Amino acid sequence: MKKIILLLSFFIFSITYSEEVYISSFNTLRLGKVKKDYNHIAKAILPFDIVGLVEVMNEKGIQALTDELNFLDKENKWRYFIAPYTVGTDDYKEYYGYVYKESKVTFLNSLGYFPDEKNDFIREPFAANFKIQNFDFTFVLMHSIYGKKLSQRQLEASLLSNVYDYFQEKNENENDILIAGDFNLPANDEGFKNLLSHKDEIIYTIDPLNIKTTIGTKGFANSYDNIFISKKYTSEFKGRSGAIDITKDNFIRTRKEVSDHLPIFIVIDAEQDDD
Repeated sequence: MKKIILLLSFFIFSITYSEEVYISSFNTLRLGKVKKDYNHIAKAILPFDIVGLVEVMNEKGIQALTDELNFLDKENKWRYFIAPYTVGTDDYKEYYGYVYKESKVTFLNSLGYFPDEKNDFIREPFAANFKIQNFDFTFVLMHSIYGKKLSQRQLEASLLSNVYDYFQEKNENENDILIAGDFNLPANDEGFKNLLSHKDEIIYTIDPLNIKTTIGTKGFANSYDNIFISKKYTSEFKGRSGAIDITKDNFIRTRKEVSDHLPIFIVIDAEQDDD
């Protein structure tokens, strides 16, 4: 078993290969639209095998990030996939996207957007299928409304069980569904009651009581980012998860040049045989 220690200027991250896979979600704060420190962003997500990105404003931004990842990483070829069109309001629209190590991650197919016929979501969730060794999964990305009222966020959260069911049916059921992103709510909020009481035993993987994932001007602020999985199907998850501190105690600069969110991640045992 090969162990790689990555020492970066702003955090230390230890990875144990070969069976462990690191899956991440990251709100990149208007990637491609505002001036960014792409070197800092790339170093933040370099340890991961695949990263789901929200707040991607244009393809230029995700392309620049992928180029920087390939510049820094001499052992892996990074690729990206971006949703075919933006979602949001007339005043503000964004893409979802993924960056991943081509040598470890196989992109299978896009499942597209959740069909939001009643316009319940300000930005419809998006999904694509991937495979890493024996682990094939549907990676759903979501960027919830913030809005003027808590009830708006809770409404979207309450409908995530429908999103889960839709993508399960698209895959003919019994698939590993990961729902990740920025929910603008802590995962223990009552808005997630429907999702967390689902028959497929869905849980959140980032503890909102112990881990804050957003960056304020003076410190960490809220636990808005998470990855939801099914205990029934995703037995490859053994409970290891977290968020990476990319701030180096400079919160204002990080918010300006990188993001106002931290990358979050889960660890998957990809050599375990699927049931």
